[in-house]
Amino acid sequence: MSEAVAATRRSRITPEREAELYEAVLGLLREVGYDTLTMDAVAARTRSSKATLYRQWGGKAQLVVQALRHGKRGHVEDIDTGSLRGDLHALVALEDDCTMERNSALMRGVAMAMHHNDDLRQAFREQLIAHEVGGFRQVVQRAVDRGEIRPDCPAIDFMLHMMVGGFATRTLLDDQPPTRAFLTSYIDAVVLPALGVSAI
Repeated sequence: MSEAVAATRRSRITPEREAELYEAVLGLLREVGYDTLTMDAVAARTRSSKATLYRQWGGKAQLVVQALRHGKRGHVEDIDTGSLRGDLHALVALEDDCTMERNSALMRGVAMAMHHNDDLRQAFREQLIAHEVGGFRQVVQRAVDRGEIRPDCPAIDFMLHMMVGGFATRTLLDDQPPTRAFLTSYIDAVVLPALGVSAI
């Protein structure tokens, strides 16, 4: 389902009601996980009819991914501090450590569910990943235009991979949640040098 179609379907729901629904979905997702979450449970939690939920979002995968996207605090393409280092540090600063830990656990659960839910994987790629890729391309292009990054730098294509990698592997390798301090240091020590940008 395209974003335009989704937006049209949701046009009859007020922004406040939509935000309430998304918060309820994220709450259920944290409580029971994706596989156990049902549209019946969402309908009961939000005092909605299941038919309305299907009409507005098409299915569980689309609703969950839109809730995840809604839950993000700010978007990378909206940040413009005048330097790539400033932009990436500002992105990390959007969430405090507590929120980052909760979101990290949430995303690990969703990532596991994507392995055996094709509809969730497709919705995640189309509605969330594609948007993130576009946002990071804008940030990189501004850095190129400012002369911070060479336009032929081979690491450009892997910038989002590096950012996600630092966030996702913190728990796996160190048994600790990602934090602002860790991600800021990671950006300075790994991401910026790979792009040929000074971390000073």
